[in-house]
Amino acid sequence: MKIASQVMAYAVIALLVVIIGTTITYYLGRAGNFNVKINTPLTALYFVVVTLGTVGYGDIVPVTPIARAFVIILILVGLSVFLSAVTIISSGFVNSRIESLSGRISRMERRGLAKHIVLIGYGPTNIYIAKMLKQKGSKFIIIVSDKVTFDRIKSLGYRAYVADETLADDMEQFELKKAKYIVIDTSDSARSLYAAIIAKNIASSRPVSVVADNPDMEKHLKGIGVEHIINPIEIAAKDIASRME
Repeated sequence: MKIASQVMAYAVIALLVVIIGTTITYYLGRAGNFNVKINTPLTALYFVVVTLGTVGYGDIVPVTPIARAFVIILILVGLSVFLSAVTIISSGFVNSRIESLSGRISRMERRGLAKHIVLIGYGPTNIYIAKMLKQKGSKFIIIVSDKVTFDRIKSLGYRAYVADETLADDMEQFELKKAKYIVIDTSDSARSLYAAIIAKNIASSRPVSVVADNPDMEKHLKGIGVEHIINPIEIAAKDIASRME
């Protein structure tokens, strides 16, 4: 948004330069300050555009000191506006590319986050969930805390980011309040618990599922209001036991 507003500002400045330049050229041209008399605003506009475009056909040339000084200023101002706009645009693309490679989320990407599924961590459960969501074409993102895992996930074609799931400032970037669903599976009980606390604080109205592998963690998760707790070991044990009956 900041880059777009800056580019718009430079576009307005460029338009003002053309308008002011055309007006001054018209009056100077009528007074005989060029090799040919400029009798129409269209001719003045033509000269300004050709000059700013650095084409320089040579059909209209300043012949007095005041006209030459004006043309020099016109060229310098035009080049400054053009180069500044190019710098802003190119830096925006470069910054977006750097953010993409580093795993940081860009402002543009944040604006597109709504009704998305957030997978926090890349434990065994989230690995399978990601596969199923990708097959269904669902809108989801994966958040991990280390660059190595991030690189591996990106190579699989997933939309992934690097952030500390135990820090509120990091997690607020991912618009959890607008999320459709949040699943936490970090393969680390302590980190999953902290991530659940952060998620519930940021997006208390959003449904949250947390993968837990021990009774103590389940107890803590229930204490902070997590409605859906998944214990893969318990589920597997119950399934196997049912087959023995």
